[in-house]
Amino acid sequence: MNPAIILSMTGGLGLFLYGMRIMSDSIEKVAGAKLRGVLERLTTNRFMGILVGVFFTAVIQSSSACTVMVVSFVNSGLMNLTQAAGVIFGANIGTTVTALLVSLKLEKAAPVFLLVGVLIIMFSKKQKLTHWGEVIIGFGVLFMGLSTMSGAMSGMKDSPVVLHMFASLQTPILAVLLGTVLTAIIQSSSVTVSIMVLLANQGLMGMDICMFIILGCNIGACTSALLASLNGKKDAKRAAAIHLIFNVIGTIIVYIIFKLVVSQVVAGLTVLAGNDPGRVVAYAHISIKVFQVIIMMPFIKGIVKLTYLLVPGDDKKVGYRDSYQLKYIGEKVVLNPATAVVEVIKELDRMASLADENLNRAMNTLMTLDEEEIEEVYEVEKNIDFLSHAITNYLVKINQTTLPIEDLKGIGALFHVVNDIERIGDHAENIADAAKHRIETGVEFSKAAQREMGEMIDMVNTILHFSVEMFVKSTEEHVEDIRHLEEAIDEKEKELQQKHITRLSNNECSPEAGALFSEVVSGLERVADHATNIAFANTYYETYESVM
Repeated sequence: MNPAIILSMTGGLGLFLYGMRIMSDSIEKVAGAKLRGVLERLTTNRFMGILVGVFFTAVIQSSSACTVMVVSFVNSGLMNLTQAAGVIFGANIGTTVTALLVSLKLEKAAPVFLLVGVLIIMFSKKQKLTHWGEVIIGFGVLFMGLSTMSGAMSGMKDSPVVLHMFASLQTPILAVLLGTVLTAIIQSSSVTVSIMVLLANQGLMGMDICMFIILGCNIGACTSALLASLNGKKDAKRAAAIHLIFNVIGTIIVYIIFKLVVSQVVAGLTVLAGNDPGRVVAYAHISIKVFQVIIMMPFIKGIVKLTYLLVPGDDKKVGYRDSYQLKYIGEKVVLNPATAVVEVIKELDRMASLADENLNRAMNTLMTLDEEEIEEVYEVEKNIDFLSHAITNYLVKINQTTLPIEDLKGIGALFHVVNDIERIGDHAENIADAAKHRIETGVEFSKAAQREMGEMIDMVNTILHFSVEMFVKSTEEHVEDIRHLEEAIDEKEKELQQKHITRLSNNECSPEAGALFSEVVSGLERVADHATNIAFANTYYETYESVM
C-alpha cells in the first residue's frame, strides 16, 4: 500500500479523535454542572434514566464519558445501581448520534465550523462563549479528520492488498472480535462505527460483515468504564459490570438473529437509507442499540442482582467518625472532573459533622470534667486535621483538571470552607484545654455562668446546622435565620462578657473562672463567624467572580 495513503489515514484518524476529545471536554466544561444536575435529579426511575442517558450522551458525544460519570456517581453514593442501569442503557442509544452525523457527509462544512469557532474564541471575552467556540472547533476538526480519512480510503480501492484483506474478513465471529479489539484500543465505539461508515461509503466493506463489527464495538465500548472502576468501590465495579452485561448479552442475542437473517436486515435498512451504504451502517447501529434496550429493559433488576454475583462482598463501611479515612474522595474513588466537586462537598459535610459533634463533646467535658472524653476530643481533632489536609490536597489536584466552569468558580470557596471547618475543630480543642485546666486547678463555674454558656452553645449549634445545610444543599431557606442568629450571637457574647465582669466585681466568681468563661464565650462567637462564612462561601465567590 502507498505510504502516503497510510499517513493520510492515520492523520485523519488522529484529527477525528482529537476533534471528539475537544468537543467532549469543552461541552463538559461549559455544561458539565448542568448535565450533572440532570443526572442527579431526573433518574428516579428506569424510564427517565434511559431518556437522560440518551440525552446526556447525545450532547457530549461520548457514551464512555457518560458511563464513567455514572460509575463515579455510584461510587460517591449519589446514584444507586438501578438508576445507573437506566442511564447506561440510554447512553448506549445516545452514542449512535456520532455515526449518524458522519453518515450525513458534513465534511464539506468542516472549514465553516473551524472559522466560526476561531472567530468566537478570538473576539469573545466571556469564558463560557469561548468554550462554546472550542466545541465548534472540535466539530470542525472532527469532520476535517473524516474528510482526510475518506480521501485516503478512496485511494485504498486501487490497492489489491487492501481489497484482499477486507474480502478475507468473512467470518462473523472474527468480525465481532475485530470490532471489540479496535474499540477497546480507541476506547470509543462512536469512532469505530464512524470508520465503518466511511469504509461502507467507499465500498471497501461488505454490509453483512459491518453488522457483526458493530456488535463487537458494543463490547469494546465497555473498556473505559471498566478501567475507571478498577480503583473504585464495589458498587462502582458493579455499575461498570452492568454496562458489560448489557452489551455482552445484547450482542449474543443480536448475533444469533443476524446469523439467521442478516441479509434481510441489511436489505430493509438499505431501503430505509435510500441505498446510501454509510447511512445503512449508521441506521444499523441505532437499530441494534434500541432493540437491545427494549429487550433488556424488563430485566434491569435481574442484571443488578447478577452484578452482586460477579462482584461479591461489601466495602468496609466508612462512617463520619472513622479516623484517618476518606469516604467520598481518595484512592478508592473514581476521579471524574464532572463529579469531583460534588464528592468534595459530601466529604466536607462529613468533616463538618465531626467538628460539630466534637464542639459539643468539648462543651460537655467543660462541665463533666471527664478525662476520657477530653482525650476523645483531642483524637477527633487529629482526624479533622487529617481530613483538612487530605481534602485540600484533593482540591489542588482537581483544580488542575478540566472542571466545569461553574465548579471551577467555586473551588476558591471550597478551600475556605475546609479552613473554616478546621478552625471550628480548633475551637473545640481550646475548650477541651479549658476543661483540662479546670481539672488541674479546681476552678469552679457559677450556676449562672454554666447556664449562659449552655444558652450560647445552643445558638451556635443552630447557626452551624443551618449554615452547613445551606452550603451542602445550595439552599437559601435559612439565609435570614443565619443573618439574625449571627447578629444575636454577637450581641449575646457582648452581654455575657458584661455579666462576667459584673460577677467578678461582686466577687461571685474567681478571676481564673472568669478568664476561662471569657475565653470559651469568645471562642463560641468565633465559631458562629466561621459558620456564617461557610453558609455564604458560594455566594461570596460568585459575587467575586462576577466583579473580576
